[in-house]
Amino acid sequence: MSNSDNQQIVLNPSQAEYEIKKSQFIGAIMPCNSEREALQQLRTLATQHPNANHLAFAWRIRQDDGFINERCNDAGEPSGTAGRPILAPLEGNNIINAIVGVIRYFGGVKLGTGGLARAYGTAAKLAIESATLSAWIEMSELKLDIEYSQLQLLEYQLKQCQGQIIDQQFSDRVIVTISLPTSENEQIKEQFTGF
Repeated sequence: MSNSDNQQIVLNPSQAEYEIKKSQFIGAIMPCNSEREALQQLRTLATQHPNANHLAFAWRIRQDDGFINERCNDAGEPSGTAGRPILAPLEGNNIINAIVGVIRYFGGVKLGTGGLARAYGTAAKLAIESATLSAWIEMSELKLDIEYSQLQLLEYQLKQCQGQIIDQQFSDRVIVTISLPTSENEQIKEQFTGF
């Protein structure tokens, strides 16, 4: 996928409602890091809206190799009228690791294929607009073998770059496993191991 520099993630689940010709559309965007997580989010949404007529969705999940896994589903609506229009604003905003589900309560008036596509797209767009987005930063894990005296400095450096200590084992030295932006790997490695 192109330009990973501008990829964005959703920081928190968010919902927005949209009504047209008595049909109610509820767009919900939720963060997820795997297909399994995305499906769990969908199940939760379905449980919250047991009487909905349709629950169409789309997701974009970044794989470890950088490939973006995209999937969308019309959920029984005419082909191409729900899933694709939900996926479009996710792609347009370069959002990854998120799923958007749009719940539809049918109001008795048919919208036609163009109307349906616009309604699903609008509900998705409104959900995205109501969410807090943040730039995606590629993180990686690093294991360091350091002196006790270096631990405080390491903690300080990690705080500066949004990194964190995941695990630490103490013996005569400290073995720390850290998570940090990939772009900081070399500098931290060099500073704390001399390599």
